[in-house]
Amino acid sequence: MKAAQIKKAGNDFELVDMPKPEPASDEVLIKVEACGICHSDAMVKDGLFPGIEYPRVPGHEVVGIVEKTGKDASQWKEGMRVGVGWHGGHCFTCDPCRRGDFINCENAKIAGISYDGGYAEYMTAPQEAIAKVPDELSSEEAAPLLCAGITTFNSLRNTDAKPGDLVAVQGIGGLGHLAVQYAAKMGFKTVAISTSDDKEKLAKDLGAHHFINAKKQNAAEELQKMGGARVIVATAPNTDIIGDIAHGLGLEGNLLVLAATGETFEVSPFTLIMGRKKVSGWPSGTAKDSEDTLDFSAMTGTTPMIETYPLEKVNEAYDHMINNKARFRTVLTFK
Repeated sequence: MKAAQIKKAGNDFELVDMPKPEPASDEVLIKVEACGICHSDAMVKDGLFPGIEYPRVPGHEVVGIVEKTGKDASQWKEGMRVGVGWHGGHCFTCDPCRRGDFINCENAKIAGISYDGGYAEYMTAPQEAIAKVPDELSSEEAAPLLCAGITTFNSLRNTDAKPGDLVAVQGIGGLGHLAVQYAAKMGFKTVAISTSDDKEKLAKDLGAHHFINAKKQNAAEELQKMGGARVIVATAPNTDIIGDIAHGLGLEGNLLVLAATGETFEVSPFTLIMGRKKVSGWPSGTAKDSEDTLDFSAMTGTTPMIETYPLEKVNEAYDHMINNKARFRTVLTFK
């Protein structure tokens, strides 16, 4: 099979011929149809994840067809269309797993980091990492929902917000353009916050009821005029705005941080104490959470805006993504 491989940290992707993998007893062999390119793939390319072994094939937004199963993976059948997301397996035996908290497994695997991922014509994955993909979604549409989709959908549905509550989405990019759709379709009064007027029409087309340009307006003050946000979803790694926008929270509001940045931001204790407000984060979710995300997306017509590239153009596709030129998710195709 052909695969795009990083031979050592800092290298470009190399197209290589590799043996098609064989599934272990608890694994599934997938013929890949589409794989999203995520900003987190920089962890593989640049050696940012502790303990990663090279060479490595990245990719954790994978959709394809089951070609073969191990003897203990009887739940999955040949010909089924399935996906693999960030959460690439768990140990079942650590304390979080014994409590059913698989996403926080102390020995968790990550697709494309712990083992070779979806930048290849075939991949194997543990059976507990596999999610069924509904027929209503194309493989190219479904792939980014296994990372950007599940992160925004799963975090929003686990907040205390109820239909009719004010929910703001900071950043209208790879995560934010999905968060706006999910928030609106969950019945929240949805506010899109960006630093560019160019995003206003797009945000409203995606379902936002209001738009705030954080460069021209004080976003926190505008949210307070609307009664204060029950949830502010921070999706863009602009820490200055994330810190300031916390002042837009209403009573028992939640600043929900999804933007994975190593930079810090400041929120004063007084801001949180008055009104019992909080700052929280959320990881992606398990394979079952991925299925819920995909099913809700299919039911409501929520899809990512994507740009597709063949595997042979993987370096061009990755550069397009990492330089923030994608509108809004980049997907490798194998058809």
